Amino acid sequence: MSDVTLINAIQAGAKKDEQPRFETGMEVEVHQIIKEGDKERIQKFKGLIISMRGSSPLTRVITVRADIEGVGIEKIFPINSPFIAKIEVLRKFKVRRNHIGYIRNLTGKAARLKEIK
Repeated sequence: MSDVTLINAIQAGAKKDEQPRFETGMEVEVHQIIKEGDKERIQKFKGLIISMRGSSPLTRVITVRADIEGVGIEKIFPINSPFIAKIEVLRKFKVRRNHIGYIRNLTGKAARLKEIK
């Protein structure tokens, strides 16, 4: 058995099922499970995917940016984490780059993106 097939066999057991295809420029809502003592709750984070990393499905990571009360907040979410309940795709925007970090410096009308219907 080669190394690649062995790695794929191990990752197949840990991979989540039924995940939509994520791309840079999508507006998503991430439902994250937060543990506080012996209680669990779900916290939602809504924002724009500005970058994606990871070559295999198990190591895929997205960076989501949201402007909350005038302050830009970015969170990094591993897609296969057990603490991610689900990720909903709300809208999709037209972008021509794989990493849209330039959006951090834009405000107002300059920060608008064209929505794909």
